[in-house]
Amino acid sequence: MTATAEKPADTMTLTEHLGELRTRIIRAALAVVIGAVLIIAFYDQVLTFLAQPYNDLCDSKPTSFCPPPDQRLNAFSPTEGFAARMRIGLYGGIIIALPVILWQIWRFVVPALEAKEKKYAIPFVVSSVVLFSAGATLAYITVGKALEFLISWSGENVNQVFGIEKYISLVGLMIFAFGVGFLLPVLLVFLQLVGVVSPRVLLGAWRYAIVGVFCLAAVITPSGDPVTLMMLAAPMIVLYFVAVLIGYLAGRRTARSAT
Repeated sequence: MTATAEKPADTMTLTEHLGELRTRIIRAALAVVIGAVLIIAFYDQVLTFLAQPYNDLCDSKPTSFCPPPDQRLNAFSPTEGFAARMRIGLYGGIIIALPVILWQIWRFVVPALEAKEKKYAIPFVVSSVVLFSAGATLAYITVGKALEFLISWSGENVNQVFGIEKYISLVGLMIFAFGVGFLLPVLLVFLQLVGVVSPRVLLGAWRYAIVGVFCLAAVITPSGDPVTLMMLAAPMIVLYFVAVLIGYLAGRRTARSAT
């Protein structure tokens, strides 16, 4: 904990705020670098894991659907393989460092919160990591279905030759899109706990929320296919109502403890 983090937010100068932000960013960046080094050290195993949905799809389809096993991921330039390795390291480093990143975000926000709100630090970090992991897992499961749709719409006379960097970018962005999408209930619960919005307002706006979720899913879905869109939007809508319920129950508990 830094010295500035112990001060109330209204007593910190602009310079102290910037210094605190710099410290949090440096710590998060170091965690990402350490995670990236670990991922790069096991690059071959990670690449095999990420390519598994595509390989499973190809193995389950006729030979005309996908190229032979030794031709499925290709490097079209001398630097593409290196770029793919660095991209996997960056994506994996961020995922491994996610608990540290979330903790640094929370510690930066803490001085502006009241004492009763600061106790949510551990639940905030744990629930965020769990939900992001759930979203990432669903994205990994969805990759094969998304690829099947995209390949089938390419046409029968189109040879499917995937560049390794493009493939890694697609899978990585899908994992992050689903992970970030699954963090929506954490944000909604937090806003309810600090009194920015009430469960009644969120529940009353459920129609707009559903439309907004589909729009958000369409924007952050990297592949743009309807399969991925539905696989992301459906659980986000369920999580929206779960967040409203949690906020309602937390509000009732707070009201009972205050009486």
